Amino acid sequence: MTRQNDFPFSELFSAYAAGTLDAGLALLVETQGALRAGIKDAVAQSEAVSGSFLEMTEPVAMRAGALESAMAQIDALEASATAQDAGLAAEGGETDLLPESLRHAIATSGGHARWTRAAPGIRRFPLDVGSQMEVELYRIQPDAAIPRHTHGGQEFTLILAGGYTDETGSFGPGDLAVKGPEDTHQPVGDSGEICFALIVRDGAIRLTGAMGVVQRMLGRR
Repeated sequence: MTRQNDFPFSELFSAYAAGTLDAGLALLVETQGALRAGIKDAVAQSEAVSGSFLEMTEPVAMRAGALESAMAQIDALEASATAQDAGLAAEGGETDLLPESLRHAIATSGGHARWTRAAPGIRRFPLDVGSQMEVELYRIQPDAAIPRHTHGGQEFTLILAGGYTDETGSFGPGDLAVKGPEDTHQPVGDSGEICFALIVRDGAIRLTGAMGVVQRMLGRR
């Protein structure tokens, strides 16, 4: 298990700056940057490095009307985002205080996504951001426990509000926990405040114990 808080560079930041990062992980980087100034600064440094490399490449002539086409697409995206954000704000609720990048992701997923019950006191909301990975928002009530599980791949968990504690320690707003197939844990929501977490994973969770037996009997990974 890796616990990442504030550090100047990482492969995630470099890929984000280069525009090659998966959309789910890009959302994670943007959201953590809104919660932690140090992360935002690290991303800016990576973007500056990428910009330096870009300036050293040979320029290529743009096709006629390319700038106008790009600006029109930007205007359309901004208009769509404004309408979606307005709709989300009108609904009210706990997610209003989450970072803007995440609220936008919730709004764009809202037409076909719903909160579902994952376990007693645990709800999850799938986010459709065009990612090859599984991207979900979790809502964990105080003292509620996610069933003990391991992982089919890498799992990135960013705490947005509140916190949870597992066998490796306690995690609060802005903390990022990275776990893999070798890790088994049971996150439990901290007392006193609802925990919201953004989870991005490239493999399904695998329940352990009796729940794991049931999962395998149902043919789920």
